[in-house]
Amino acid sequence: MVQLTAWVRGRVQGVGFRWWVRARALELGLSGSASNLVDGRVEVVAEGPRANCERLLELLRGTSTPGRVTGVTERWRTPRGGLNGFIEL
Repeated sequence: MVQLTAWVRGRVQGVGFRWWVRARALELGLSGSASNLVDGRVEVVAEGPRANCERLLELLRGTSTPGRVTGVTERWRTPRGGLNGFIEL
């Protein structure tokens, strides 16, 4: 089990990106959140099996996202737990 935090840059606000991330994360059995940041990025925090988090990261970097992703920065940590479901903030 791991915690992935990904900061997604590009045209990712106001295009259904957080909803899309939530749907993909739930399909992968991950818990966490996707939130808009004031600088235009979206922060994604996901916890679950490493392979599932790696798959979510691949999807974030893929070409099928809403809007246009120009870059993704990631950080891996030990999961904190206490996350239930996947929410959009």
